[in-house]
Amino acid sequence: MALLLGVDTGGTYTDAVLIRGEDEVIASAKSLTTRHDLSEGVGKAVQAVLDAASVAPSEIALASLSTTLATNALVEGQGARVALVFIGFDEKDVARQGLDEALRGDPVIRISGGHNHSGSEAAPFDFGALEQALEGLDGTVTGFAIASQFATRNPAHEIAARELIRARTGLPATCSHELSAKLGGPKRAMTAVLNARLIGMIDHLIGATQDYLKGIGVSAPMMVVRGDGALISAEMARERPIETILSGPAASIVGARWLTGESDALVSDIGGTTTDVAVLRDGRPMIDPHGARVGGLRTMVEAVAMRTTGLGGDSEVHLQREGLAGGLQLGPRRVLPLSLAAIQYPDVVPAALERQCIKDRVGEHDGRFVVPVGLSGQTAAGLDPREARLLEKIGDRAWEIGSLLANRLDGSALDRLVARGMVMVAAVTPSDAAHVTGVLDSWDATAARQGMELFSRQRNGAGQRIAPDGAELARRIIDQLTQQTCDTLLETAFAEEETDFGLPPEQLARHVLTRRGTQAHRGLVALKVGLNLPVIGLGASAHSYYGAVGDRLSTPVILPEHAGVANAIGAVVGQVSMRSSGLITSIGENRYRVHFTDGPQDFNDLPRALSALETRLGDTAMDAARKAGAEGIRLHHEQEVRNAVIDGRDVFVEAELTAIASGRPRIAA
Repeated sequence: MALLLGVDTGGTYTDAVLIRGEDEVIASAKSLTTRHDLSEGVGKAVQAVLDAASVAPSEIALASLSTTLATNALVEGQGARVALVFIGFDEKDVARQGLDEALRGDPVIRISGGHNHSGSEAAPFDFGALEQALEGLDGTVTGFAIASQFATRNPAHEIAARELIRARTGLPATCSHELSAKLGGPKRAMTAVLNARLIGMIDHLIGATQDYLKGIGVSAPMMVVRGDGALISAEMARERPIETILSGPAASIVGARWLTGESDALVSDIGGTTTDVAVLRDGRPMIDPHGARVGGLRTMVEAVAMRTTGLGGDSEVHLQREGLAGGLQLGPRRVLPLSLAAIQYPDVVPAALERQCIKDRVGEHDGRFVVPVGLSGQTAAGLDPREARLLEKIGDRAWEIGSLLANRLDGSALDRLVARGMVMVAAVTPSDAAHVTGVLDSWDATAARQGMELFSRQRNGAGQRIAPDGAELARRIIDQLTQQTCDTLLETAFAEEETDFGLPPEQLARHVLTRRGTQAHRGLVALKVGLNLPVIGLGASAHSYYGAVGDRLSTPVILPEHAGVANAIGAVVGQVSMRSSGLITSIGENRYRVHFTDGPQDFNDLPRALSALETRLGDTAMDAARKAGAEGIRLHHEQEVRNAVIDGRDVFVEAELTAIASGRPRIAA
């Protein structure tokens, strides 16, 4: 029977699993994700499962990869510096749909051009303005995103801009019409910006994995999980990395179904950086019709309906200083746990923590370090002089933040380097708290206890210590993790409820009545709030934390045997599925415009227009499925025709057609 290799690269761990014949896990393994060289972590995990199963690399018939790196980067606001070429839009359009937030100060090139809703040219494309702007960006960006007005109706100006950029700069350029066929220029532009920002990171991961597998003798094809849970070829994923956002979470849902056989449940996957929650209905994940939402940004990428929150075992612990009592908050940024930092940097972290603990007063930066573990594939393009000097000073060693920073301006520069993924902060996390409480015993528990002690000495608004000692602080951090996990699960449940409760899901989940209801309040009023579906807990730490979550939400928690490698399992048991969508609009009585990707074409007969578009979309989807590595492909068409009643008769408005080609990934003989 065929041997299938699944690999998942997360923020903290890289998982590998071997499956025989799609129904038997014969080996699984974990290795720390090595951000400085991703192939190192992948190699250790893969070699461990091969050794455990006594399998030769040449016996593997299919390899597949899922990853949370793209999701984590968007949640943490990381990514390379890119430029947006904005064609035919006004300045105010930059502020719409979260585009300005996604850009984070990256340059915008606004030039004339674009089309109207019918696909006709609204203004000529200004080649000269783009050429001049490119000269001023030399060496300051790593790629380009291109968005033109009504490009989904006619992409000619986006294509022209892409060809010019590639000829002049040699850098990758992402066109918005290639990522979505829907209207909404600013949101398409934001999706293109995020895609361009992720290209280096995902390209490096896929390339490193392919090179490693080839080097050890794996000749089987390699697939990558898309955000909707389907598989695509590695080559396709390298061109469109934005489609891998929610790749890891989507794989975890496929894995949850495969592991448990449950058809209706809430699936909650806790990793080092994020907690991802989705609803499983009738054995299938629900697809978000509005596009993937990650880190507060709504993209146009078709993906599972998933709530992704910056909450994980390695989430940064913050002291909330509002009010006299204050409180704790976890995330959204991932930091390196002190217990792990002490092992990775033994010449700096243990001695520094010991020295800081014996001081009479805790310093502003005590218990916090900077480590050089930037994301592979990133470049230093666009760094200002202060950032470049600080990065050079950090070099390849760990630093106490207090001894690294000379002034507040250095602190701001460090924040920007962290946001770019060039360096990482090491600080107190829930993983450290778990080492103090005895739940975990993987890394340096002494460093965890010292970090907890330092953090517990911080003062609240009343001037009192936030906790009497490190042990009590650790218990409070674990309790806060439980509370925020419950909030995320309830938010997802309220969002998918058919009943409208009159408030947004995020407010309902954190409402005082909801909170008291999960505590089974009994006074003159009796309150009880819980979930009416079981929770499938996934992730390496799910067994440690999710028992308390189930108790608080009064629901069963299912923790499958291989919960820690569910992503890697889902990566290799999925299907290839490619979609191609197109639109027909009315440009007059008995005149129909088909918006093909190479430009619009007019017809005088609706059935002929529908047939022409259906044929083109079917060919496109089938070709994409073949390129994605599918075999035994099945083609399915969906059609939605919208009419309006005018003067008592139906009048055609538009029609949207979709072709879906699905099949199993091609397995080596």
